Amino acid sequence: MTVFAKIDMNEATRLTREGRLNEAMAVLRGEAVASPRPSATSDGERLEPAAPFLDMVPPSLETGGAWSSPRTEPAARSKRTGSAAAPAGAAFEEHTYSNDAGSRAYKLYVPSGSDGRPLPLVVMLHGCTQSPDDFAAGTRMNDLAEEQSFLVAYPAQPQSANMSKCWNWYNAGDQQRDRGEPSLIAGITRRIMSDFPVDAGRVYIAGLSAGGAAAAILGSTYPDLYSAIGVHSGLACGAALDMTSAFTAMRQGAPAEGKLNPTAALIPTIVFHGDRDATVSPVNGDQVIAQSKAAAKLRMTVSRGEAPGGIRFTRTVQTDEQGHPVLEHWVLHGVGHAWSGGSTAGSYTEPRGPDATREMMRFFLDQPVVSR
Repeated sequence: MTVFAKIDMNEATRLTREGRLNEAMAVLRGEAVASPRPSATSDGERLEPAAPFLDMVPPSLETGGAWSSPRTEPAARSKRTGSAAAPAGAAFEEHTYSNDAGSRAYKLYVPSGSDGRPLPLVVMLHGCTQSPDDFAAGTRMNDLAEEQSFLVAYPAQPQSANMSKCWNWYNAGDQQRDRGEPSLIAGITRRIMSDFPVDAGRVYIAGLSAGGAAAAILGSTYPDLYSAIGVHSGLACGAALDMTSAFTAMRQGAPAEGKLNPTAALIPTIVFHGDRDATVSPVNGDQVIAQSKAAAKLRMTVSRGEAPGGIRFTRTVQTDEQGHPVLEHWVLHGVGHAWSGGSTAGSYTEPRGPDATREMMRFFLDQPVVSR
């Protein structure tokens, strides 16, 4: 990209990792930034970033425009990304789906209670640097699927598509129906629906961070396929259209409110977002809800509580004219960029928070079953 010849992406990345977002944005605009922090001491010792992001780190020349991850210790990482074992009678197997947009592997969990009757299906989209096994371990969604008998699919983003395995939510070409990554994820969903007994009226999609942003895109572009969406620490569909606007969206939400309404139909949505998230600003959770609500007239109820692990939260529920909850927003107080109530067996989790996995499934299964 010719933009790299004019913009010092290394400097923008360094400033962003240090939490100096105003200065990073100035670099992206081509402006000079005074008194940059040295990258090394006078004796040559390299200085570490002051506040590294947990998940999505902005692009640089080295990554070729991909969002990348901070440095992690390989030993600790390898302990968390091993293949998840399935209990007797269940299966957790890898498959591959291809179409004109490319090919993606995915893992599918089939619970031991599967007996040929149509089951709900949940599609789970991992965050940057994660894998299906890592995401399954961290969210414990397979454990809940075994308990409640539903299918879980985990599409995998390869490094060939993004250096850090992030879903490319900020690319305009990956925000449209029947194009790019949305067509691949929807294709995986439909393939599972044709190969396994699935209740077509109970198909849902959820994700974390970049995966949460991708889930919002799928909910907006395929409302006929997904009955509800779950967005954890993510962004609304259309929040960014390129790398530069992605910086703005992650820092302060979508730059233009008008971009947040690609469809007039209400999308049943549950959102979780930490109010100390330094990677994706909590305002993005508000914008996901605003986008899903569209022009619907709803009644709002706010409650507060504390999870057994000590994390306090504010829960806002919006109901339709029949009193049925169609939008739910959990703000997690003091929580950063991590899956609430997750397991330390996976990456980017906050075990002390309310159980986002169980609450999402409760919300999903409470939605009226629509004939499709």
